[in-house]
Amino acid sequence: MNGVKGITDKLVDWLVVSAVSGLGPARIRQLLQNMDVEDLRQMLEHEPDALPLPESLLRGKLVPNLSLIESALSWQQSADNNYIVTLDSPDYPCLLKQLSDPPTIIFVKGDINALKFPCISMVGSRAASHTGLQLAYKLAGELSASGFAVVSGMAIGIDGAAHQACIDKGGRTLAVLGTGVDVIYPRRHKKIYEAIQSNGAVISEFWPGTKPFAGNFPKRNRLISGLTLGTLVVEACRKSGSLITARLAMEQGREVFAIPGNILSGQSQGCHDLLKNGAKLVENVADIIEEVSALSAFHLEELNKRHHIGGEKASDLPFAPLLASVGYETTSLDVVVEHSGKAIDLVLEQLLELELQGWVAVVPGGYIRLKRS
Repeated sequence: MNGVKGITDKLVDWLVVSAVSGLGPARIRQLLQNMDVEDLRQMLEHEPDALPLPESLLRGKLVPNLSLIESALSWQQSADNNYIVTLDSPDYPCLLKQLSDPPTIIFVKGDINALKFPCISMVGSRAASHTGLQLAYKLAGELSASGFAVVSGMAIGIDGAAHQACIDKGGRTLAVLGTGVDVIYPRRHKKIYEAIQSNGAVISEFWPGTKPFAGNFPKRNRLISGLTLGTLVVEACRKSGSLITARLAMEQGREVFAIPGNILSGQSQGCHDLLKNGAKLVENVADIIEEVSALSAFHLEELNKRHHIGGEKASDLPFAPLLASVGYETTSLDVVVEHSGKAIDLVLEQLLELELQGWVAVVPGGYIRLKRS
């Protein structure tokens, strides 16, 4: 398959491994701790019994579904803005990679560079009140203007309002689907689906062509929270699926935000429960940005543990020249790009890394450098 644009032997290895029934993301990640993806594919094809897998799996046939692979490759070739991003790709979102069960492949339709922006997810009721929809639209627009990409699930209600605000403001938004990336669901959001792709992206871990299935939507929620520094629940009753996303965010060590509502309204009970359990109360975007800066320091500690680094000085950083372009007062992205002389996509990637390491923080209007001992 070499010679076809975007298709490499390495990509095919990832697709083959991912298309084997019974091997989920968590198990594949465990296997890849002791071998690379090429070796894993070879062992699955020639020595499956030598793999450290449960007997129940070994008794079955560890054979990839070739039709899935062919359809995925055909989908990738069908449009210039269709991408298959593998776990070892530089385009794979670094926060998502921190999960215990990150997808081995994700299908992306739109602007691939949108994956490199710091993200906040926004979720809430499908049957949202007028006030809830207004709040979601207002906060999503302000987050977008502050340099964040807003992540949601493209459902009706709060999700749709959040996506629409980013589209209207010319900002970036990511829609994580519970279907194949080429399946528009709900159909009423066809215009949102198409508009997202100009500055943002539609994302799915499910193979192209996958139709709506109830069990896939809770599964995709871990990506909505996993892509982001924090999750904001705008409006939710006690049985809302949004609370699944909030719980996953807590388990992932991400921040959870909630907006209080009328105590007599059942539509805000879920948010009130979250606030009782430690979620950050949000009245405006500044409440979110303030907390996210502290969360970046937490991710620095986790990043250091994973990569065995610590105690570095600013001058030792691989991105030290870029860091010098960010001042202790708000510095716009345009100024950072001009001062650094680097391409904007590289600047965004390195700024995100510096943010995760606690050297800079996103603020309204750009970035600031953080003082560190």
